[in-house]
Amino acid sequence: MVTHHRYAEVLGRRLFYRESGPVNAPAVVLLHGTPASSHMYRNLIPALADRYRVIAPDYPGFGHSDVPVADDFEYTFDALADHVDALLDHLGLDRYALYVQDYGAPVGWRLALRHPERIAAVVTQNGNAYVEGFVGDAMEPLFAYGRDRSAANAEPLRGLISPDGLEWQFTHGVSDPTVVDPDAWATALHSVASTPERVDAQLALFADYVSNVELYPTVHEYFRTSRVPLLAAWGRHDQIFGPDGARAFTRDLPDAEVHLLDGGHFLLESRLDEVVALVRPFLAEHL
Repeated sequence: MVTHHRYAEVLGRRLFYRESGPVNAPAVVLLHGTPASSHMYRNLIPALADRYRVIAPDYPGFGHSDVPVADDFEYTFDALADHVDALLDHLGLDRYALYVQDYGAPVGWRLALRHPERIAAVVTQNGNAYVEGFVGDAMEPLFAYGRDRSAANAEPLRGLISPDGLEWQFTHGVSDPTVVDPDAWATALHSVASTPERVDAQLALFADYVSNVELYPTVHEYFRTSRVPLLAAWGRHDQIFGPDGARAFTRDLPDAEVHLLDGGHFLLESRLDEVVALVRPFLAEHL
């Protein structure tokens, strides 16, 4: 299937998105993490598009979407969800499955809380919803920066989106790093750190991350009341969101499917075929 690379004007900004598959087919929305963009789904999209209409947007400040300056735009997870929500309305999607990873999870949870009737199923690939998923003190630099946006507290976060930090995010936990395409972190470097405006956007979102944790109890209540079908396909060696975060979904969704695979935070870079083998039958059952 051909993947189309499109733009839409939503909420006064130009959002980029990738689209493939029949327009009248059931829809799957792929929500990317950081330090990534919809580019992270470049290989998953054709693996699903024979049967589904697949939509993968870039958030404001990421990838090929507009990068408004932080003085003119409040980079929060609520704002990212606002723009994705508006894009899906623009595309006429009123029922879809979500595939979420990293930042895609808090964006997706917000969509689900706003429109629970629209969410047919959820696939979470290292997309967290529980504090048990935080590995050690990996998230503390974000929380520290949220409490005090000082230059000193920003420095470790700048390291995360440096060339070395980006390479680590894509390759850690991968048993054979040679299978990970270096273009993945080279593209991520452009997406999140190629200009001061992009770095400012990332820092603002790092500071807002605590809002996602504060939302967790409401998300858990959504899980319990909706009983939304959920598949967790998780890189078990992720040093950001560990496997306890995947297991935790069964607390509120006892029927959730949890699969821990040999991989890291960006599992699709090393275990695409295994993920597809889990996702396709799950979507066929629930979408």
